[in-house]
Amino acid sequence: MALPVVKNALECAEYTNTLHPYLYQLRPLPGIVAESITNAAALRQVYLDTNPAITSIAFSIAIAPIFLVVSEINKNYSQVDRMCRSSLQSTTSTILSTPTSPDTTPPASAAVGSEDYRWALVKDYVGPTVMFLFNVTFISLAQSLLLCAITTPAYVMLLSERLVSARALPAWTNGDTAAFTLIVTLITLTAIGDQQQWNYQNAKHAYRKTGVLPADSKYTKHELEVGFPTTGFFAYARKPNYATEQAVWGSFYLWSCITSGTLYNWTGIGFLSYLILFQASTWLTELLSEQKYPEYAQYRRQVGQFIPTSLTPPKIELLKRKAAIENGATGAKKNDVAAAHARERYNLRGSP
Repeated sequence: MALPVVKNALECAEYTNTLHPYLYQLRPLPGIVAESITNAAALRQVYLDTNPAITSIAFSIAIAPIFLVVSEINKNYSQVDRMCRSSLQSTTSTILSTPTSPDTTPPASAAVGSEDYRWALVKDYVGPTVMFLFNVTFISLAQSLLLCAITTPAYVMLLSERLVSARALPAWTNGDTAAFTLIVTLITLTAIGDQQQWNYQNAKHAYRKTGVLPADSKYTKHELEVGFPTTGFFAYARKPNYATEQAVWGSFYLWSCITSGTLYNWTGIGFLSYLILFQASTWLTELLSEQKYPEYAQYRRQVGQFIPTSLTPPKIELLKRKAAIENGATGAKKNDVAAAHARERYNLRGSP
């Protein structure tokens, strides 16, 4: 039987009852699928006979080599990143039955051919051999499994649906309404934050290319010269998109707790692993931002990372401009001194 027998909501979240008894299916599954690959009816039966959580794990492992090959051929290590974002967008579309933000342009992280700039920097630091090993073990495989792990709360909710069908649980509760509303709100905020960042980057690159600020620009020259967004959501948190995206998956996990009537359950391992990855990713992003933008240290002091620490928008002083002015003043002083020395030499040569 592909699904475990559950008698109450609590059993839906028991690892020893709902997942552990089916782990044995994982090892022979590739061979069974290979034998049935030419027979649609046989494949359908394999699908029905395999626990859905095991199917998800097997699929995550199976697509890891694809991520590896594609990333190595294209030298683009953001394949799983885009899959993660696409998963979030697909979840949104499924929940709402329409795109979250139908009139917006996809963010850079989801654009075809785009790559997270951090991977290129990591590769330059560790070298191609270590980067390949890192790609095999972490980027392609571990991240693929992580993407599977953060969706495991859906398995708990799937099992609870069997109790709903048996009329042992109500079809919908106030807890479901609260969790659903929270997730939709957070996904919407994530989409808005992504769009704000995308709009800023487009405006910044256009300004740097022409040196002219359009009359209808939403940003001032000062805001564009800083180099990173400091308005909208970014006036109150340095990484608002990161915060809301983590909160989405946290809310998804909490929904499984509400459904199963538990304070915590085994599916939280995926969410905790996701948080750890985000902390490491954020640390690297912050480090690179401070190296790239002289004004970022000011921004960091004034604005919280994920949670607003002040409702006052940041005031960023353009250090590059100040340095240029100071260098200009210093240069003028040096020129004056050089001119004085030249006059002295001229006077010495011209004196009787």
